[in-house]
Amino acid sequence: MAHRETSPMYKSVSFGLNERVDDQLNTLFNSLIHLYPMDKNGPMSGNCDHQTNQMEQFLSQTFGFKNKPGEYIVQGVKFFELEHRLDTMNPDTVIYFPSNILHSFAMSVKEIMGWQRSYRVYADQNIQGLNTEFLQRALEGHSKDGGEAFCMKFVVRISTCPILMEFDAKVISRSLEEEWPNRVKLVSVTGIDFAGRKHDVCDILYYITNWREVFEVDPKSDLPFVYNGRDFYPRAKGPPGELHEDRVLHSLMRMVALRLKACDEEGVEVVVETGIGLGVFAGNHIGIDSKIRAFSAKASRKVLEQHGSTYKNIRAVVFALPIFNKSGSKHSVPDTYDDYVNEFEQAKYNGPIPVLIADQDMHRLTVAIARLGFKVSELNPADSHGVFGEYWQNRGPAVEEKLALTTVGLLVQHHLINPHVLDTDKYRLLIVDKELLVCPQTTIDDIELGCICCSQH
Repeated sequence: MAHRETSPMYKSVSFGLNERVDDQLNTLFNSLIHLYPMDKNGPMSGNCDHQTNQMEQFLSQTFGFKNKPGEYIVQGVKFFELEHRLDTMNPDTVIYFPSNILHSFAMSVKEIMGWQRSYRVYADQNIQGLNTEFLQRALEGHSKDGGEAFCMKFVVRISTCPILMEFDAKVISRSLEEEWPNRVKLVSVTGIDFAGRKHDVCDILYYITNWREVFEVDPKSDLPFVYNGRDFYPRAKGPPGELHEDRVLHSLMRMVALRLKACDEEGVEVVVETGIGLGVFAGNHIGIDSKIRAFSAKASRKVLEQHGSTYKNIRAVVFALPIFNKSGSKHSVPDTYDDYVNEFEQAKYNGPIPVLIADQDMHRLTVAIARLGFKVSELNPADSHGVFGEYWQNRGPAVEEKLALTTVGLLVQHHLINPHVLDTDKYRLLIVDKELLVCPQTTIDDIELGCICCSQH
């Protein structure tokens, strides 16, 4: 049963809390719903010049960070190098973010190197062509447009990754004696992407049945026409997109199942999820965003019901889904929070793992959970190129860039800083669930052809 919390702090709904759930989880959920509300209009709500400058200055002063003029990892992503690598520094050296001032976040070189060693990659074994050689190349930013980019949806990058500040941009004060940062895992994953970009063309081909009517078609390639070297544009007065609904739901369920299994393998007790790919990437410009949000909620609910009893470590799931009043009125517009609450309520969620859906900052939730002694994961909506933070120097506005500025993610998940990112011994191929295959015997080549072979879908 759902329980709508009466806390005056912010909206939240819990599911699955009953007499069978231990007191620890009841206490946890009660603590979370009484956190101070999120600052939705704060410095991290749009562009973030100050926070970008702060991270660049921190990296420069501490490690000799320098961009290489005119060089890029992928298009639009600046290449950089560090003059002082961590493995050349005294392990007992204490580093302060943003600098050695009052109320800074303290961490030792030895600690950071331990966080780097925790890096793991979990990938779906049932996607043919998704092997260690491909993963190493992709995590360096070298995945090809189309099928290879699509396969990155079935890859999870996870490591211990402390949070430096919440989305209000206030630095979290931390002394070396505090253990909570070592209980935080960052889970970097790619969602479905309907923004319409060349790299992710297979999202259009595989999931949209009428893409030829929705987008301008290039007569030479017989694919969506590319403008400005990167983007597709919908036809003027074209119809809204129509979805291969079975494909969408199966893929979303497989993605959820993979990342939850990865979290469970890493010993995570409380999973903090967010609306992965449900902003600009959900396809508002082609009229499919409401369906994508509903399918995402359904995928999460179904996986928790079907797989919840198999998890060894996961004890609770928290969805951080802030409600943003896009209309500017006193009435909130339909949002991801509502879609998830409606799905779990209407389907009468009966999974064995308690769920909390909260109108709250995921950083605030994650830190609070870690401070209470739980091993907790936080979801990072990553780019399909596989480069951590991707456009972090572009000064916003996306969430992915902001996780690079508010966590130690650049130190522990970026391939130019952490050598373990490209160490194939850190890669694990998992069997998720054969019933949740994208389609049987799927290969990268099949996906590039729009996976026409999957006639059963």
